[in-house]
Amino acid sequence: MTHDTFSLAGHDVHRIGFGAMQLPGPGVMGPPRDHDEAIAVLRRAVELGVNHIDTAQFYGPKVSNELIREALHPYADDLVLVSKIGARRDAEGGWLPAQQPDGLREQVVENLQTLGVDRMPVINLRVMPEEEIGAENHYPLEDQLAAMQDIVSEGLLETFGVSNVSQTQARSAIDAGAVCVQNAYNLLHRDDEATLRLCAEREVAYVPFFPLGSAFPDMPKVPDDPRVRSLAEKLGATPSQIGLAWLLRESETVLLIPGTSSIAHLEENTAAGRIVLSDTEVAELEGPLASE
Repeated sequence: MTHDTFSLAGHDVHRIGFGAMQLPGPGVMGPPRDHDEAIAVLRRAVELGVNHIDTAQFYGPKVSNELIREALHPYADDLVLVSKIGARRDAEGGWLPAQQPDGLREQVVENLQTLGVDRMPVINLRVMPEEEIGAENHYPLEDQLAAMQDIVSEGLLETFGVSNVSQTQARSAIDAGAVCVQNAYNLLHRDDEATLRLCAEREVAYVPFFPLGSAFPDMPKVPDDPRVRSLAEKLGATPSQIGLAWLLRESETVLLIPGTSSIAHLEENTAAGRIVLSDTEVAELEGPLASE
């Protein structure tokens, strides 16, 4: 991997990491389709220089954390594991809020136990908007941030981050000590650009989820875009690599965590760090479609 590093909680991590969300079974529930392949992907990621792995206790639940522990424990000194709290799963795989300030510590401890560590560098607080979860499940962000500060003071975490937040919430979290922000962002979905710029100004890691889009109808897949496909063909790269390279160029504070359950896709993703886009190529990607 030839791309630069950035500091996350005081640890230098390669700017292309790995997201473990795709390791569990369909719907991020249950065991992986191929257990041995999932273990091999994690070990290959570390071989390729990945030293930032993003996970969550509610992926599976527990499945991604258990796979990481099986594949990589005892962990290399430079490996930065980052998890998330603030949600739980029901038996059908539904995503439930779990943001009571007095319950956040328990969720942190669950992650520590499953991963087999006494302390983690970062855990992100995933924030769910009130309109999604209802007033009865909503708690003031400042109370949740205070709880995260207490967990850090206790020594269970080195520090914390936030996920799925507005720019205003991100600013409050950074003021409270957050070292990273995870929000949805990619070439075709740039609604969160103001938060990305805020993180750049404050020298806080910005970790885009859905870096290549998703199956949701309001977020098209970046590799399917004609401009991306055209430039990929021109540069001898894959469309996914172009989408990731564009994100790396957006800000030096961007850390990527593309996920996959395939070694071939993992190697393709990590190789995106070798692609440096020119101003002209970026303008081509961000310009109108040929048919427009």
